[in-house]
Amino acid sequence: MRWRILALLFLARIGLGLQFQTMGSVGDHLIVAFGFDWAEIGLLIGLFMAPGLVLALPAGYWGRFVSDRVMVGTGLGVLALGSVLCALAAGPWTLGAGRVLSGVGFLFTTLYFTKMVADWFDGREIATAMSILVMSWPLGIAMGQVGHAWLAALWGWQSAFVAASIYTALAGAAVLLLYREPPDQARPARGTRPKLSTMEWRLIFCAAGAWALFNAAYVVYLSFGPQMLEAQGQTTLAAAGVISLASWLMIFSGAACGQLVDRFGRRSLVLSCCMVAAIAAVLWLGAPAGGPGGGVGASLLFGLVGMAPAGVIMALAGQALRPENRAFGMGVFFTIYYALMMVTPPVAGALFDLTGAAEAPLWLAAVLFALVVPLGFGFEHFKTARVRPAQPSG
Repeated sequence: MRWRILALLFLARIGLGLQFQTMGSVGDHLIVAFGFDWAEIGLLIGLFMAPGLVLALPAGYWGRFVSDRVMVGTGLGVLALGSVLCALAAGPWTLGAGRVLSGVGFLFTTLYFTKMVADWFDGREIATAMSILVMSWPLGIAMGQVGHAWLAALWGWQSAFVAASIYTALAGAAVLLLYREPPDQARPARGTRPKLSTMEWRLIFCAAGAWALFNAAYVVYLSFGPQMLEAQGQTTLAAAGVISLASWLMIFSGAACGQLVDRFGRRSLVLSCCMVAAIAAVLWLGAPAGGPGGGVGASLLFGLVGMAPAGVIMALAGQALRPENRAFGMGVFFTIYYALMMVTPPVAGALFDLTGAAEAPLWLAAVLFALVVPLGFGFEHFKTARVRPAQPSG
């Protein structure tokens, strides 16, 4: 049953990537239609993430009153409405409002998708399950990169938003109709106040910090990797194709890494090795002497090994919290995540502007990947301390 539930959630969560990618895929059409520049397109893309910083904690708290199924189904419906508003937009304010509305739906669905998988796979192949769930995001983005551009060329930029809206609306209906809670799931009493223990605060801080830094470094790679390759003489199209290799590869390597950790353990060792590979890949990408094949090699290493532990890191969130605290704890988790994710891209851009060197943001990505390792070890330390029996005195 739990694998059927995971398949349902995976297919539904693809819609998040499809929705996020709409603005990036039709950005050139919007520049022609509304006279935007790329800074304004970037702002519209970023608005998708903005509600998370404000609403993550309330979203986690409201889960004590509303079922996970309703939260995700409603969130997908809000995503669809936001995309419809964008499709009907006649100016920048309506587009911005549509992106913010979509961002609200994105926050609720992201938080509760993660919680639902943690509930179903608690103590049973959770790293594998989270790895599979997490890979739905790059798959949706990759589908949008191909599909949205094709739709926009045939029927106009509005068609990309309409298609994404239809998909997420159908996904929301499917979750509402087909999702079931685990039979042994304990729900907190209505109206009770969530209370994380000191140990849960420590664990969720380590898990959220690791996830945020990992994703922030990935975004820097996606955003500034093409500029690095263009500086080395590649065309814009070729550079984008090389950088996209990692996203396609991680769809498969992520599931394999989760299965490896579930079967053999050694999570911290696997995470450390993968982060070393990620650091090597971004530094290789930024090396002027990398040669014409350096970008392809770096992207292969990045996708096959560096990004493989995505689900392993996400699984930490479910393991950090007791079931009755999971919804509120996920709100804390995503508040930290959105805060760090909002800060990193501007810092990377400032480094680029300050130095004039395309490799400077990649150095930042290497530092971020390196910081994931101590947070992973910190999680293991606190987790071990929580389960270690007290030593008798005297």
